[in-house]
Amino acid sequence: MKSAVETLNPTRVRLTVEVPFEELKDSLDAAYKKINQQVTVKGFRKGKIPARVIDQRFGRGAVLEEAVNDALPKFYTEAVTEAEVDPLGQPEVDITELKDGETLNFTAEVDVRPTIEIPDFSGIEVEVDPIEVTDEDVEKSVEQLRERFASTSPVERAAQDGDVVTIDLEAKVDGEVLEDGVADGVSYTIGSGELLDGIDEAVKGLEAGGEATFTSELKGGSAAGKEAEVTVKVTQVAQRELPELDDDFAQLASEFDTLDELKADSRKRLENMKQYDQATQAQERVLDALLGLVEVPVPEKLLEDEINTRKHNLEHHQLGQMGLDLEKYLEIQGKTAEEFETETREAAVKGIKTQFVLDELVKREQLNVNQEELTEHLMRRAASSGMSPDQFAQAVVEQGQVPLLVGEVARGKALAVVVEKATVKDTNGEIVDLSDDEDEETEAATDAADAADAAEEKTEG
Repeated sequence: MKSAVETLNPTRVRLTVEVPFEELKDSLDAAYKKINQQVTVKGFRKGKIPARVIDQRFGRGAVLEEAVNDALPKFYTEAVTEAEVDPLGQPEVDITELKDGETLNFTAEVDVRPTIEIPDFSGIEVEVDPIEVTDEDVEKSVEQLRERFASTSPVERAAQDGDVVTIDLEAKVDGEVLEDGVADGVSYTIGSGELLDGIDEAVKGLEAGGEATFTSELKGGSAAGKEAEVTVKVTQVAQRELPELDDDFAQLASEFDTLDELKADSRKRLENMKQYDQATQAQERVLDALLGLVEVPVPEKLLEDEINTRKHNLEHHQLGQMGLDLEKYLEIQGKTAEEFETETREAAVKGIKTQFVLDELVKREQLNVNQEELTEHLMRRAASSGMSPDQFAQAVVEQGQVPLLVGEVARGKALAVVVEKATVKDTNGEIVDLSDDEDEETEAATDAADAADAAEEKTEG
């Protein structure tokens, strides 16, 4: 076999392959054997039909077609290896010449991973938010905890903001009560915004036994997105009572003996959260700066596939679970279809570039992923998916996605290398030291590379 490679553009090549006919012998034998098992010819036992009879009865062309289809993947793979290219996705194959007993010639056009030159990135500087926890932040945190320990007691008065009302609901569309439009005994905190638009105004001022009707757009169910006439009846009004903020509350709501200890712990927790957010922000901004230094051509077909994948996931998974369609989603977001298309394309481009650049860094820095790192990452992914680690691991293995997880961890480590050499300052001009946040860096780097994960399966091919 002889092959040659022609570069069509930075992300696409054409392989030209010439195969001597004798190299098709194994595939021809396999083709005759396969056809033998599929057909019957009077006078011959199944599987024992001579080749010349198969040629006479079914045509030599059918045998050649079967043999070529069998042989092409092997010859294509050999040509890819010989040309030292890194293909993305499936090739477009064109058989240019097939002469029985003489030769098989074909071309294969395929997208390839572009050659990327990564310049010195040690001069990258980024700015992040400072870690500042105010007394007001601590008070708000403690107040949220206090809200969780609130109790309620029925009152004989009109409902007002903050009260918990028990209500019965009935929704009508075009004068007809919906099958899934009736709900009794619903508990609702006035002002929480957790139910329908307009319900707060409808129930405020009503006592137990009071009733009101209002119009609202349904957020879910069989008539999601439609205007409905909703009747609400209040069956009980209850007043929320918050516990006193004292040492007794600290002992009730935490493992601490005093309110001061609880507040100190709240401050520490908030500082840790802000520290994590700061590390994540640093990762993302360093990544943006790195991408700005590198010229990364993006294969057009890979880009279109990634855009379509993102749209499909949004429309058929995320929005479907929310009872929304794309048109309604864009209305809520205040975006036009053109703005959505632009944003989706930009995100897809960034995701693919991220993968290419970080993968190149993994190769250049010779970064490896050990079992402990993979296990830790798997457990984080399992937690975010709502599955147990065992269930998630089994699903990953069954779907052949272990290489994808390894790639995520490796790209996280690659980005951590860049962050380590970058200068990170907060907006107060203070140098931010991320050296003690190795675990957080890896996780944040994985998050930064998540945009590229959807493209990973295509690039594996």
